[in-house]
Amino acid sequence: MLKPRSDLQPNTYDFETMPLVSANGFREYDARWLFPNEINLLGVQALGLGLGTLFYELGIKPRVATGHDYRSYSLPVQQALILGLLNAGCEVVDVGLATTPVCYFAQFALDCPAVAMVTASHNENGWTGVKMGANKPLTFGPDEMTRLKAIVLGGAGKTRSGGSYRRVENFREQYLEAATAGHKLSRPIKVIAACGNGTAGIVAPDALKRIGADVIPMDVELDYTFPKYNPNPEDLHMLHAMADAVREHGADVCLGFDGDGDRCGVVDDTGAEIFADKIGVLLARDLSARQHGAKFVVDVKSTGLFETDPVLRANGVSVDYWKTGHSYIKRRTAELGALAGFEKSGHYFFNPPLGRGYDDGVVAAIAVMEMLDRAGGKKMSELVASLPKTWGTPTMAPHCPDDKKYAVVDALTREYADAQKRGEKILGQTIVHLITVNGVRVVLEDGTWGLVRASSNKPSLVVVVESPASEANMRAMFADLDSRLSKYPEVGEYDQKI
Repeated sequence: MLKPRSDLQPNTYDFETMPLVSANGFREYDARWLFPNEINLLGVQALGLGLGTLFYELGIKPRVATGHDYRSYSLPVQQALILGLLNAGCEVVDVGLATTPVCYFAQFALDCPAVAMVTASHNENGWTGVKMGANKPLTFGPDEMTRLKAIVLGGAGKTRSGGSYRRVENFREQYLEAATAGHKLSRPIKVIAACGNGTAGIVAPDALKRIGADVIPMDVELDYTFPKYNPNPEDLHMLHAMADAVREHGADVCLGFDGDGDRCGVVDDTGAEIFADKIGVLLARDLSARQHGAKFVVDVKSTGLFETDPVLRANGVSVDYWKTGHSYIKRRTAELGALAGFEKSGHYFFNPPLGRGYDDGVVAAIAVMEMLDRAGGKKMSELVASLPKTWGTPTMAPHCPDDKKYAVVDALTREYADAQKRGEKILGQTIVHLITVNGVRVVLEDGTWGLVRASSNKPSLVVVVESPASEANMRAMFADLDSRLSKYPEVGEYDQKI
C-alpha cells in the first residue's frame, strides 16, 4: 500500500494517483475530514484497507456492516471505503443510505461484528468521516483510533484474499419494525419531527407514526444542500425553527434529529429548548419509577440534579459521572450494566430491554413520547417545571493550544486536590467531591459545581458551572475557576462568558 501523503492539492496528477489523508482527521473515537482537501477517494480507500487490517488484528470475524448518510459525496466515499475493506479481505454487508443507528442495528440483525458508517454526523457540508466499531454495541475509543492512525499513515495496511460484498435492500423497514415493536401510545400526542433535511427524515417520522403519535413532519425531505439550517439540534437556527413550529401548530413537543440520526433534541409545548441533560433527569425519573434502584451514566458536563433531585433519590437511583463523548458514555453504560446513559449533547444510550446499548435518536424519541404518555396528561413544560431550579452557564470554551491544554487541566486538578486536602473554603464551603475522570469537576456542599476539561477536538478548554442554590453562587463558582485559569498565560479568550 502506498503511504498516504498530507500535502496533495486537488486538480493535480498526484492527487489523482496518490492517497491523501490528513493526520488531523483521526479523532478520539471517530474520524472526520474536509473532503476532498484533507482526504481524497484514494485516501478513503487506504483508510478502508487500514481499518480492515485492524479488524484482523483485533481477532474478530471481519464481517462489516456499512452504510452512508445523505450528502452529495457520501456514496462515492462509501464505495471507496468498501474497496479498501474488500482489499483487506473483509466481508462487506452494505445497507446503503442509512442513519448511523440503522447501521449499528445491522451489526445485530445481520450478524456483523464490525461496523463502518460513512457520516460527518452533524458537521456542515464539506465534511465526511467514519464511525467505526468492532465490539457491538461499542464504537472505537482512543486506543483503536491511535492504532488505526498508525496503520493508515504508515502505509501498513495488509491486503488479503477472501473479500466479499453483499447489498441488503430496504433494510430501513427491518430497522423500523424492530425499533417500534412493543411500543404504542395510549393517546395521539402531537409531535413535530424536525429532521433538517438530513438522513433522519427516512426513519424518524415513520417511527413516531407507528407508535401512534400525531406526527407533523418538518423539513423531512432529503436535501443534501441543507437549505434552511444545518441538521443539528444544538444549532440555534434549528432550535428557533423548532420553537416557531411548536407555536404555529400547537404541538405537545418538537423532537429534532441531527444529520445522521443518533441524537435527539427537545423543544417543549411553549417553544422552550430543554437541554438534553434535563431531559435525561426526566427520563431517569420515569424509568426509575418502574425500576427502583436503577443505575445511570451521565457525562461530566451534565446537571448535578442527577445526584440531588429528590425524586431520583427516593427512587434509589445511582449515578456515575463519566467522560464526555458518545463513545465513552456508551462504553461505560455497557461496562456498568446501567439502564441508560445520557450525554448533554443529546446522545442517549438505552441498554436492554429499552435498547441495544448504542445511541439512537429514534429510540430516544420513543422514550420521550412514552414518558409524556405516562405523565397523566401533564405537558412537557410542566414536567420540566417540576425539576428543582438550577442556575447554569452555557458551555464556554477559552482558547488553549492543543499541546498545552492537557497540562493546564492537570495543573488545575492538582490545585483543587491540594485545596481539598487543606480544607480550603470556596464560597465559604468545603469541597465535598472532586470528579477527575475527565478534567476536574469541583462539587461544593450546596451542590454548586464547576468543571474544567480539555476539549476533545478543538484547541480550547471546556468550562461549565451550575448551582442549585442561587445565581450568585453560580457566578461566584465561575469567578473562582476563572481566577485560577487566568494564572496560566496559555489560556486565552473565551468564545463566550457570563
